[in-house]
Amino acid sequence: MLELASGNRSRTRVLHELKVLVVVTGPVIAWLSLGLIWGGTWLFIKIGLADVPPFTFAAIRFLLAAVPLLLFVRVRGTPLPRKKSDWVLTVITGLLGFSVGYGLVFWGEQHIPAGLTAILFTTYPLFGMVFAHFMVPGEPITLRRLAGVMLGIGGVALIFGEQLTLGSSAAVLGSVAVVVSAACAALSSVLIKARGGHLDPAFLAVGQILVGAVPLLAAGLLLEGSPLSLRWTPMALVSLGYLAFFGSSLAFVLWYWLIRAIKVTTAQLLPFVNTLVAVVLGAVVLDEELGWRALAGGFAILLGLGVALVPNGRRRHVV
Repeated sequence: MLELASGNRSRTRVLHELKVLVVVTGPVIAWLSLGLIWGGTWLFIKIGLADVPPFTFAAIRFLLAAVPLLLFVRVRGTPLPRKKSDWVLTVITGLLGFSVGYGLVFWGEQHIPAGLTAILFTTYPLFGMVFAHFMVPGEPITLRRLAGVMLGIGGVALIFGEQLTLGSSAAVLGSVAVVVSAACAALSSVLIKARGGHLDPAFLAVGQILVGAVPLLAAGLLLEGSPLSLRWTPMALVSLGYLAFFGSSLAFVLWYWLIRAIKVTTAQLLPFVNTLVAVVLGAVVLDEELGWRALAGGFAILLGLGVALVPNGRRRHVV
């Protein structure tokens, strides 16, 4: 009997230690995994665009990603909204964040390196701070955040200056498209925070993806032809699979769990990891070279993001 009781205590202690280990290290692993997964999406978008046009590529990515997410929602028993305004909000944010946002990202990355695309999209949280100042009570622009936004603007100006110096109008348009996409994605997120905080994140993800995929598919059919007539190479299919199931479905589940396990500020620092991974992968896999202005601009954007997001423990001064 004593041996049995001792064995039960040992098993209980081991289970407790495992639980503590998961609680402590789980968020760290999820955070780093998301940084690697989302950092890799820019590489796979670039690889896929070599064979498949942007709007069709983006549309099929999200249609495929919706399948496991729908199963996830069904298993969880996620409730559907009852108010018409909630459905309208889902449609508007889906069009903004996915149709326009990702449509511009996929189109823009045709003309600029994957690493540069990631750097420019890092302006997303900075746009979010500006929109939140006007739309979300209790989130005003502080002097610290304003300084971060100004640093980010300076970084974007440096990058645009390099593109203009090189005389590449296509690269300039591609860069503008990515910055506008970041603004659209940020506006979509702020609208959700301002008016849809009561909505289930799982429903929002599926709803926005499905809504956003429809205009992308329509644009693809109109401008790029039937998806069946396109050149689906093995690398294009690998890229599509990664973007749909890792970059969208799995990443959403990780994010959905992570935002409940860590501080919001810590979660918002993910762009630092994403951008670093994207730039390194672009250089190693695609042999991309970024000029000094692009690198300096990227550093300024990340520095601005750090200044704006990392709290200094002092009282905030509202602008």
